[in-house]
Amino acid sequence: MSVFTTITYAKEGPMGVVRLARPQTVNAFSVRMRDELVEALTAVRDDSDVRALLLEGEGRGFCAGADLSEFGTAPSQAIARRVRFQRDVFGLMASLPVPTLAAVHGACLGSGVELVAACDVRLAADDASFGMPETGWGLIAAAGGTQLLPRLVGQGRALELLLTGRRFSAIEALSCGLAHRIVPRAALGGEARAWLTHIIEAPAPALATAKRAVNELADLPLAEALAGEERLARLLGVGGPLR
Repeated sequence: MSVFTTITYAKEGPMGVVRLARPQTVNAFSVRMRDELVEALTAVRDDSDVRALLLEGEGRGFCAGADLSEFGTAPSQAIARRVRFQRDVFGLMASLPVPTLAAVHGACLGSGVELVAACDVRLAADDASFGMPETGWGLIAAAGGTQLLPRLVGQGRALELLLTGRRFSAIEALSCGLAHRIVPRAALGGEARAWLTHIIEAPAPALATAKRAVNELADLPLAEALAGEERLARLLGVGGPLR
Protein backbone atom coordinates (compact mmCIF):
# COMPACT_ATOMS: atom_id res chain seq x y z
CA MET A 1 0.00 0.00 0.00
CA SER A 2 1.01 3.62 -0.49
CA VAL A 3 1.97 6.20 2.13
CA PHE A 4 -0.19 8.89 0.54
CA THR A 5 -2.72 10.85 2.61
CA THR A 6 -5.37 11.90 0.04
CA ILE A 7 -5.27 8.80 -2.18
CA THR A 8 -4.18 5.20 -1.92
CA TYR A 9 -2.21 3.32 -4.52
CA ALA A 10 -1.82 -0.45 -4.55
CA LYS A 11 -0.99 -3.13 -7.09
CA GLU A 12 -3.44 -6.00 -7.43
CA GLY A 13 -1.44 -8.37 -9.58
CA PRO A 14 -0.97 -6.65 -12.95
CA MET A 15 -3.50 -3.95 -12.07
CA GLY A 16 -2.69 -0.59 -10.45
CA VAL A 17 -5.54 0.69 -8.26
CA VAL A 18 -5.75 4.38 -7.36
CA ARG A 19 -8.45 5.31 -4.87
CA LEU A 20 -9.38 8.89 -4.01
CA ALA A 21 -9.32 8.82 -0.22
CA ARG A 22 -10.73 11.97 1.35
CA PRO A 23 -14.15 10.58 2.25
CA GLN A 24 -14.86 13.36 4.77
CA THR A 25 -15.00 15.82 1.81
CA VAL A 26 -16.47 13.38 -0.74
CA ASN A 27 -12.93 13.18 -2.15
CA ALA A 28 -12.77 16.87 -3.03
CA PHE A 29 -9.82 17.60 -5.30
CA SER A 30 -7.11 19.39 -3.29
CA VAL A 31 -3.59 20.57 -4.08
CA ARG A 32 -2.15 17.64 -2.17
CA MET A 33 -4.41 15.22 -4.02
CA ARG A 34 -3.20 16.70 -7.30
CA ASP A 35 0.42 16.14 -6.32
CA GLU A 36 -0.19 12.62 -5.04
CA LEU A 37 -2.12 11.67 -8.18
CA VAL A 38 0.78 12.87 -10.33
CA GLU A 39 3.14 10.69 -8.28
CA ALA A 40 0.89 7.62 -8.47
CA LEU A 41 0.13 7.99 -12.19
CA THR A 42 3.82 8.45 -12.94
CA ALA A 43 4.50 5.22 -11.05
CA VAL A 44 1.88 3.47 -13.18
CA ARG A 45 3.41 4.86 -16.37
CA ASP A 46 6.94 3.81 -15.43
CA ASP A 47 6.18 0.33 -14.03
CA SER A 48 6.22 -2.27 -16.80
CA ASP A 49 4.50 -4.76 -14.47
CA VAL A 50 1.35 -2.60 -14.34
CA ARG A 51 -0.91 -3.58 -17.24
CA ALA A 52 -4.00 -1.50 -16.37
CA LEU A 53 -5.21 1.25 -14.04
CA LEU A 54 -8.41 1.33 -11.99
CA LEU A 55 -9.53 4.69 -10.56
CA GLU A 56 -12.17 4.67 -7.83
CA GLY A 57 -13.36 6.73 -4.86
CA GLU A 58 -13.68 5.95 -1.17
CA GLY A 59 -16.76 6.69 0.89
CA ARG A 60 -20.10 8.01 -0.26
CA GLY A 61 -19.03 9.55 -3.58
CA PHE A 62 -16.37 9.55 -6.29
CA CYS A 63 -15.28 13.22 -6.26
CA ALA A 64 -17.21 16.37 -5.32
CA GLY A 65 -14.96 18.63 -7.41
CA ALA A 66 -12.35 21.17 -6.30
CA ASP A 67 -11.85 21.61 -2.55
CA LEU A 68 -12.77 25.27 -2.20
CA SER A 69 -12.19 25.22 1.58
CA GLU A 70 -8.43 25.31 0.96
CA PHE A 71 -8.71 28.78 -0.49
CA GLY A 72 -11.15 30.57 1.79
CA THR A 73 -14.04 32.47 0.27
CA ALA A 74 -14.69 33.82 -3.24
CA PRO A 75 -12.87 34.16 -5.56
CA SER A 76 -11.66 30.83 -4.18
CA GLN A 77 -13.05 28.94 -7.19
CA ALA A 78 -10.71 30.77 -9.57
CA ILE A 79 -7.73 30.12 -7.32
CA ALA A 80 -8.69 26.47 -6.96
CA ARG A 81 -8.78 26.06 -10.73
CA ARG A 82 -5.47 27.89 -11.21
CA VAL A 83 -3.46 25.74 -8.81
CA ARG A 84 -4.72 22.58 -10.50
CA PHE A 85 -3.04 23.57 -13.75
CA GLN A 86 0.43 23.74 -12.17
CA ARG A 87 0.75 19.95 -12.51
CA ASP A 88 -1.18 18.28 -15.30
CA VAL A 89 -2.91 15.30 -13.67
CA PHE A 90 -5.54 15.18 -16.39
CA GLY A 91 -3.10 15.15 -19.31
CA LEU A 92 -1.02 12.50 -17.57
CA MET A 93 -4.09 10.31 -17.07
CA ALA A 94 -5.11 10.65 -20.71
CA SER A 95 -1.60 9.86 -21.96
CA LEU A 96 -1.04 6.61 -20.01
CA PRO A 97 -0.22 3.75 -22.40
CA VAL A 98 -2.13 1.18 -20.32
CA PRO A 99 -5.93 0.81 -20.32
CA THR A 100 -7.61 2.97 -17.69
CA LEU A 101 -11.02 2.47 -16.10
CA ALA A 102 -12.98 4.77 -13.78
CA ALA A 103 -15.51 3.22 -11.40
CA VAL A 104 -17.90 6.00 -10.34
CA HIS A 105 -20.39 6.05 -7.49
CA GLY A 106 -22.23 8.85 -5.74
CA ALA A 107 -21.38 12.43 -6.63
CA CYS A 108 -18.99 13.05 -9.53
CA LEU A 109 -18.68 16.79 -10.17
CA GLY A 110 -16.31 19.19 -11.93
CA SER A 111 -12.79 17.85 -11.54
CA GLY A 112 -14.22 14.39 -10.91
CA VAL A 113 -15.96 14.37 -14.30
CA GLU A 114 -12.74 15.54 -15.94
CA LEU A 115 -10.77 12.70 -14.34
CA VAL A 116 -13.42 10.21 -15.45
CA ALA A 117 -13.52 11.61 -18.98
CA ALA A 118 -9.75 11.15 -19.27
CA CYS A 119 -10.15 7.39 -18.68
CA ASP A 120 -10.68 4.86 -21.48
CA VAL A 121 -13.59 2.97 -19.88
CA ARG A 122 -16.16 4.37 -17.44
CA LEU A 123 -18.49 2.30 -15.26
CA ALA A 124 -21.18 4.02 -13.19
CA ALA A 125 -22.94 2.68 -10.13
CA ASP A 126 -26.70 3.06 -10.16
CA ASP A 127 -26.40 5.81 -7.52
CA ALA A 128 -23.91 7.94 -9.50
CA SER A 129 -24.72 11.54 -10.41
CA PHE A 130 -22.68 13.93 -12.52
CA GLY A 131 -22.39 17.67 -13.10
CA MET A 132 -20.12 20.44 -14.38
CA PRO A 133 -20.83 23.52 -12.20
CA GLU A 134 -17.93 25.74 -13.32
CA THR A 135 -19.88 28.31 -15.35
CA GLY A 136 -21.93 29.10 -12.26
CA TRP A 137 -18.67 30.18 -10.63
CA GLY A 138 -17.77 32.44 -13.57
CA LEU A 139 -15.25 29.89 -14.91
CA ILE A 140 -15.00 27.18 -17.55
CA ALA A 141 -14.13 23.51 -17.12
CA ALA A 142 -10.59 23.97 -18.33
CA ALA A 143 -8.87 20.75 -17.25
CA GLY A 144 -10.31 18.86 -20.18
CA GLY A 145 -14.01 19.46 -19.64
CA THR A 146 -14.67 21.61 -22.70
CA GLN A 147 -12.64 19.31 -24.95
CA LEU A 148 -13.15 15.78 -23.64
CA LEU A 149 -16.90 16.04 -23.05
CA PRO A 150 -17.76 17.01 -26.66
CA ARG A 151 -15.69 14.07 -27.91
CA LEU A 152 -17.58 11.69 -25.62
CA VAL A 153 -21.14 12.99 -25.65
CA GLY A 154 -21.31 15.23 -28.73
CA GLN A 155 -20.99 18.99 -29.02
CA GLY A 156 -24.63 19.84 -28.45
CA ARG A 157 -25.03 17.73 -25.30
CA ALA A 158 -21.68 18.91 -23.93
CA LEU A 159 -22.63 22.56 -24.38
CA GLU A 160 -25.94 22.04 -22.60
CA LEU A 161 -24.26 20.32 -19.66
CA LEU A 162 -21.45 22.89 -19.44
CA LEU A 163 -23.74 25.92 -19.75
CA THR A 164 -26.45 24.79 -17.32
CA GLY A 165 -24.23 23.03 -14.78
CA ARG A 166 -27.15 20.76 -13.98
CA ARG A 167 -26.80 17.39 -12.24
CA PHE A 168 -27.60 14.31 -14.29
CA SER A 169 -28.01 10.64 -13.49
CA ALA A 170 -26.08 7.49 -14.33
CA ILE A 171 -28.86 6.61 -16.78
CA GLU A 172 -28.29 9.85 -18.70
CA ALA A 173 -24.52 9.36 -18.53
CA LEU A 174 -24.99 5.95 -20.14
CA SER A 175 -27.35 7.24 -22.81
CA CYS A 176 -24.98 10.04 -23.88
CA GLY A 177 -21.74 8.04 -23.81
CA LEU A 178 -20.09 9.30 -20.63
CA ALA A 179 -20.61 5.89 -19.01
CA HIS A 180 -20.25 2.51 -20.71
CA ARG A 181 -22.34 0.50 -18.26
CA ILE A 182 -24.42 0.94 -15.11
CA VAL A 183 -23.98 -1.65 -12.36
CA PRO A 184 -25.44 -2.01 -8.85
CA ARG A 185 -23.43 -0.05 -6.29
CA ALA A 186 -22.44 -3.20 -4.39
CA ALA A 187 -21.08 -4.83 -7.57
CA LEU A 188 -19.09 -1.84 -8.88
CA GLY A 189 -15.62 -2.81 -7.65
CA GLY A 190 -15.90 -6.42 -8.77
CA GLU A 191 -17.33 -5.49 -12.16
CA ALA A 192 -14.56 -2.95 -12.75
CA ARG A 193 -11.86 -5.47 -11.95
CA ALA A 194 -13.54 -8.06 -14.19
CA TRP A 195 -13.56 -5.64 -17.12
CA LEU A 196 -9.89 -4.81 -16.72
CA THR A 197 -8.93 -8.46 -16.24
CA HIS A 198 -10.62 -9.25 -19.54
CA ILE A 199 -9.04 -6.29 -21.34
CA ILE A 200 -5.49 -7.16 -20.33
CA GLU A 201 -5.78 -10.67 -21.69
CA ALA A 202 -4.68 -8.96 -24.92
CA PRO A 203 -0.94 -8.29 -25.43
CA ALA A 204 0.24 -5.02 -23.88
CA PRO A 205 1.80 -3.65 -27.11
CA ALA A 206 -1.48 -4.14 -28.97
CA LEU A 207 -3.45 -2.30 -26.27
CA ALA A 208 -0.98 0.58 -26.14
CA THR A 209 -0.91 0.89 -29.92
CA ALA A 210 -4.70 0.83 -30.18
CA LYS A 211 -4.81 3.73 -27.71
CA ARG A 212 -2.20 5.61 -29.75
CA ALA A 213 -4.17 5.10 -32.95
CA VAL A 214 -7.39 6.46 -31.47
CA ASN A 215 -5.83 9.34 -29.54
CA GLU A 216 -3.24 10.54 -32.03
CA LEU A 217 -5.11 10.13 -35.31
CA ALA A 218 -8.67 11.18 -34.41
CA ASP A 219 -8.39 14.76 -35.68
CA LEU A 220 -6.62 13.98 -38.97
CA PRO A 221 -8.34 13.82 -42.36
CA LEU A 222 -9.47 10.26 -43.04
CA ALA A 223 -6.81 9.45 -45.64
CA GLU A 224 -4.02 10.61 -43.32
CA ALA A 225 -5.55 8.80 -40.38
CA LEU A 226 -5.77 5.51 -42.32
CA ALA A 227 -2.13 5.88 -43.37
CA GLY A 228 -1.18 6.52 -39.74
CA GLU A 229 -3.15 3.48 -38.66
CA GLU A 230 -1.22 1.32 -41.12
CA ARG A 231 2.10 2.69 -39.84
CA LEU A 232 1.14 1.85 -36.27
CA ALA A 233 0.01 -1.63 -37.30
CA ARG A 234 3.44 -2.24 -38.81
CA LEU A 235 5.03 -1.45 -35.46
CA LEU A 236 3.32 -4.60 -34.20
CA GLY A 237 4.64 -6.62 -37.12
CA VAL A 238 1.31 -6.56 -38.90
CA GLY A 239 1.20 -5.97 -42.63
CA GLY A 240 -0.93 -3.39 -44.36
CA PRO A 241 -4.61 -3.87 -45.21
CA LEU A 242 -5.70 -6.39 -47.82
CA ARG A 243 -5.91 -4.77 -51.25
